[in-house]
Amino acid sequence: MNAASEALLTDLYELTMAHAYFAQEMTGTAVFEFFVRKLPPHRNFLMAAGLDQVLMYLETFQFAERDLDWLEQTGTFTPSTLDAFRTMRFTGDVHAMPEGTVFFPHEPILRVTAPLPQAQVVETRVMNLLNFQTMVASKACRSVLVAEEKPLIDFGLRRAHGAEAGLLAARAGYLAGFAGTSNVLAGARFGMPTYGTMAHAFVQAHHDEAEAFLHIAQAQPGNVVLLIDTYDTEAAAEKVVVLAPRLKGQGISIHGVRLDSGDLAAHARKVRQILDRGGLTDTKILASGNLDEERVNALVQSEAPIDRFAVGTAMTTSADAPYLDCAYKLQEYAGRPCRKRSEGKATWPGRKQVYRRLGRDGRLAEDIITIEGDNQPGRPLLQPVMQGGRRLTPSPSIQEIRDHARMALAELPDTLRRLEQAAPYDVRIAETLEQLARQADRYT
Repeated sequence: MNAASEALLTDLYELTMAHAYFAQEMTGTAVFEFFVRKLPPHRNFLMAAGLDQVLMYLETFQFAERDLDWLEQTGTFTPSTLDAFRTMRFTGDVHAMPEGTVFFPHEPILRVTAPLPQAQVVETRVMNLLNFQTMVASKACRSVLVAEEKPLIDFGLRRAHGAEAGLLAARAGYLAGFAGTSNVLAGARFGMPTYGTMAHAFVQAHHDEAEAFLHIAQAQPGNVVLLIDTYDTEAAAEKVVVLAPRLKGQGISIHGVRLDSGDLAAHARKVRQILDRGGLTDTKILASGNLDEERVNALVQSEAPIDRFAVGTAMTTSADAPYLDCAYKLQEYAGRPCRKRSEGKATWPGRKQVYRRLGRDGRLAEDIITIEGDNQPGRPLLQPVMQGGRRLTPSPSIQEIRDHARMALAELPDTLRRLEQAAPYDVRIAETLEQLARQADRYT
């Protein structure tokens, strides 16, 4: 997608509000924060993701002439507003939790401080980018936690909800701890390892299954992973054993076999016996086929001899929780704290910081949400990442983000690491923030 055209990747009311702001000369400094109101069912925490794409969007924000031509023909905007859009660039500041940070409801993971029209117009795309990758990363974490160090591979592109979704889901899964992806463009763009095996179509296109195995092995001698469940899984495993000496004579080793259907645990046990009996003790077993964290956990707990898992549709679409109850709300305008008091959707006003305190065991003990400048015990989670519309430092590498995510998961208490719903983690609202809320209420 052309970066300049993303200015129109927004909701109409963002532009009509900006139009009204300009008309009333309401261009003072505004503070907006992105947060999640509540956890989806069966989630004990979320993992922040998508910041890098948000910063790229803000750095390159600009209306193209073709965008302005289209807006003009709608008849909604005055020439002066169109001129304001023509020169609009994002000149604000951003504070954010680093990608890979674990967080909880009502904790802002991103704060935008900018002239009101700018901060308003970027709302929809900022939410779109943060919601999706955070949702997928949080889903991916669940498989990472139960896989017990066994590699996980993203196989979800073909059922993703569009090209961008498939690309960013691969990134979110990788930063959360997946080993890599089948998505070639994600590998090229984000520097991720890519993995691939073969499809049933390749086997079906041959008259003989063993011949199909031979041909794919000769075409890809450095990474031979054979799909063996097209017809009879165990019979195919026997064919692999017979083929192995012939390939070895050509300097080719069979790295692995893939199971994609049926009772994966039962097939894995039988295939493992066949491979071991045939001397292929180093050949790995990869399982795929509509896997999610529940099925991965069941396979691991059953001690099925599966060495790695490919997880696709369930992660890429976050099938059991396909959206987050997230918000991007005005918390301050022109120095005045702002607070929404809608029933069930009240917000905490002002520029906030989140402090995280660990217990003696190095695990999460308590988070405190307070106003900026009110120092609390623990480490502050929101960090300055952009000033005057420009990044303060280069983006961390994807490996650095993965390392941060790994440490964040290691700090989770055992209760939060489980798939089952746990008691809510302790997130405390500081007295100073409660006082500010009472002050904001007096304005309304």
